[in-house]
Amino acid sequence: MIRDQWYAILESKEVKRGKPVGVTRLGEKLVLWRDEQGQVVCQRDKCPHRGVQLSLGELKDGTLECPFHGFRFDPTGQCTLIPAIGKTGTPPKKMKVHTYPAREAHDLIWVWWGDPRDDLPPIHFFETIDDSFSYATLKDHWPTHYSRAIENQLDVVHLPFVHRTTIGRGNKTVVNGPLTEVDCEIDGCNRLEVWLNNEVDRGQTPIRPREFTRPDRHPQLQFQFPNIWHNWISDDVRVFIAFVPIDAENTLMVIRFYQRFMRVPLLRTLVNWFSLPFNFWIERQDKRVVVTHQPPRADLDIGETLIQGDGPIITYRKRRRELIEAARQNMDTET
Repeated sequence: MIRDQWYAILESKEVKRGKPVGVTRLGEKLVLWRDEQGQVVCQRDKCPHRGVQLSLGELKDGTLECPFHGFRFDPTGQCTLIPAIGKTGTPPKKMKVHTYPAREAHDLIWVWWGDPRDDLPPIHFFETIDDSFSYATLKDHWPTHYSRAIENQLDVVHLPFVHRTTIGRGNKTVVNGPLTEVDCEIDGCNRLEVWLNNEVDRGQTPIRPREFTRPDRHPQLQFQFPNIWHNWISDDVRVFIAFVPIDAENTLMVIRFYQRFMRVPLLRTLVNWFSLPFNFWIERQDKRVVVTHQPPRADLDIGETLIQGDGPIITYRKRRRELIEAARQNMDTET
């Protein structure tokens, strides 16, 4: 995983007041809960005393109580009570649970995967998806590394083959470009934008990326590091995916269908939910193939022979490697 990034890991509604939630994310067991003000807290799901899962405990007086010996931990992770030494006893400072910065935005819970710091960057979403949109969500587990799932949504070559019965109808096998740009105005070069123009093969030579004139319109695909993607289907219809890393071999796909062409409350809800079976069909067409990738984790120099149409994937891999190296250097500097 890329350190020093905000990862979308859950939907806000999945963490309710009064009950801790245990999940595995980014290869680690985490516990999430809400404090007395309703703010989300994310901590390592491991009591520093004897190593049991805190997510099996209870919330009491704004703290998380360990189910084994009743130790209580506040939202900063500090132990505030050890029943065995009495209410007036002072827990040692080192009795502390590792706590990750957590925030909520766009009905998602985001966790800062890195060392806490005072100057955490803002969470970047896709600014054209505003409150005028409504959405419905589907989720699916993929037994593959999240980088492979991401690359699939940047792959413009597979459409007429994997999706020949759905969004790939028309047999547009010739891939012009595609044009891929790194937007450095958003969160320090952490957004990729892709314009594509696939055509039916009539014997023409595909347009090279450097000859691809940037259209005077929005990109069809956008990816925001480290793990969210946006398909701009039309001004009023979008598809969003959060590729949530569970561990090195598993990913949770959180897929949202956004629309604003129907705004009548009941009809809006029906339109949103009726979209899900079609999106699930498309997603399952991808999943069948993507989970067979070898090696399961994408990277540069893994033995693949890429082609011109793989430009967005190549750009993603290069930028991902840069971010991993930058985070590693930052850790070396701090230590």
